[in-house]
Amino acid sequence: MKKISLDWNNIDTVLLDMDGTLLDLHFDNYYWHDLLPELYAKNNALSLSEGKSSLLALQNKVKGTLDWYCLDYWTDTLKIDIKALKQEIIHKINFRPNAENFLNDLKDRQKQRRLRSESNLKIIMATNAHPDAIEIKMMKAEMSQYFDDICSSHDLGYAKEEQSFWILLMDKYKLSSQSCLFIDDSLSVLHSAKKFGIGYLLAIDKPDSQKEKNDTSPFTAISDFSQLMAPIN
Repeated sequence: MKKISLDWNNIDTVLLDMDGTLLDLHFDNYYWHDLLPELYAKNNALSLSEGKSSLLALQNKVKGTLDWYCLDYWTDTLKIDIKALKQEIIHKINFRPNAENFLNDLKDRQKQRRLRSESNLKIIMATNAHPDAIEIKMMKAEMSQYFDDICSSHDLGYAKEEQSFWILLMDKYKLSSQSCLFIDDSLSVLHSAKKFGIGYLLAIDKPDSQKEKNDTSPFTAISDFSQLMAPIN
């Protein structure tokens, strides 16, 4: 796989998405496309195809908004304990290829900057995931130790697809947009970040290990985090 060179001298903050970026999106796709439709259909006396169609229509109404990612919203809307259902398949939560190695690499870079008394490298998770969903993921793939902070869009009141998210994120952590590296698997989110002026953007072209690669044009993409790992000078 092709190595991607990053201008680390000009990157002061690394913003990382969680689902489909650090973690295999297979968990979420299986949940939304298989497990939940089956239970929803059963609870509402629908065929599986009817259940999938009905659920998809409900999702499309709020896609790209905070409600789309909100476990409380879906629990109220579907009358299903979403958090409990996710916990039933916790074994499907896994890191994407070399994601944890990359997180260790970032911590090493951070340590080297401190030893040299250089500007600190901030490492922040920026996710649309609901806090309860983050908690569930951390039960299986505990990674909070790698981050200076974990920011859910629910904390800010806007999804990453909205410009208000980026305004509030920059203000909360006192960040310079041009010196941020942001990695995400969602093209709509990446377009939002580009519009705001985030300096370095990378996509994930294979967020789900069980599916084919996605077309991430116009964004440069990685399949494996080893593509970003290089000796630390």
